[in-house]
Amino acid sequence: MTTIKDIAQAAGVSCTTVSNVIHGRAGRVSAETIARINETIEKLGYVPNMSARSLVSSSSKVIGMISHLARNKNESIVEDPFHSAFIGSIEKALRENGYYLMLRTVETTADLLTFLRNWNVDGLICTGVFQDEFFDALSGLIIPVVLIDSYVTHPNMCNVGLEDYNGGYTATRYLIGKGHKNIAFASPTIKKRGVVYERFLGYQNALAETSIAFRPELVFEQELDVNTTVALGKNLANRNDITAVFSTADILAAGIVSGLSQAGKKVPDDISVMGFDDINLCQLTTPLLTTIHQDAPLKGKLAVNFLIDLLDNNPIQNREIILPIQLVERNSVKAVNTEN
Repeated sequence: MTTIKDIAQAAGVSCTTVSNVIHGRAGRVSAETIARINETIEKLGYVPNMSARSLVSSSSKVIGMISHLARNKNESIVEDPFHSAFIGSIEKALRENGYYLMLRTVETTADLLTFLRNWNVDGLICTGVFQDEFFDALSGLIIPVVLIDSYVTHPNMCNVGLEDYNGGYTATRYLIGKGHKNIAFASPTIKKRGVVYERFLGYQNALAETSIAFRPELVFEQELDVNTTVALGKNLANRNDITAVFSTADILAAGIVSGLSQAGKKVPDDISVMGFDDINLCQLTTPLLTTIHQDAPLKGKLAVNFLIDLLDNNPIQNREIILPIQLVERNSVKAVNTEN
């Protein structure tokens, strides 16, 4: 392994000079010497020891991304296309700012504290945070924390969220506008003061505003793995009282479409299906999926912008950004007879 001493000998300078150039303290080093050192570094394939540098600078240049979302034990967060796009945008933005991403699913407060004891991260980006003991632990940290899609607040944290209520409301009003009255609601577990809960409230209020009775038996909560979502579609195929389904995630909507198809039902001729997120999968399903669009890459980029400002102690006037939603019409919803 190439060392600083090897670089110094090859470039004809002292170890101190090489160290200063590597660590950005080359104020008194000539441009010619800096160029020679950098050429030698590249030629010999020297890789700085990031652990040693973090001890000197108190910065590891590593950002932890914590997923506190309750998930199927056999499912990875990156299997969800929405989260893959979101995480990808975070990694890209961090890389452009000279940071590295460490992704970790953390279920308990004890797991969080163990993670922080073992890894010297400069900051955290967290999803799936509610008002509970886990949030209390985050609140006591001295490193910067940015929340994603959270409905809890803290004066030292930032949050990037979405018009979740408006998304649920807009989707349901759209289906109602197409003549649907028996509209099922499909989602992961509805946890109070969370993303799904806000979309559920939008669904309920859209029904109430149009004098359509809310029916608890039309609410379906389950995991987002392929087998479960397809099974739900097959189950819905046996329900003659449902004309449309609003799903709070495209991956769930796609599974429902597949299950309906396998059970001999046609979308949208027999039942309309609507999703949420507008992931690329929406343009691969048959039919193409009508959905609620959110900008996952922008959400990731804004989260990193918040974090960099916190790390650099830049003034932040507004610590919360709520992104808009947009209805995207494709082919999975059809109008029904409004006289029925």
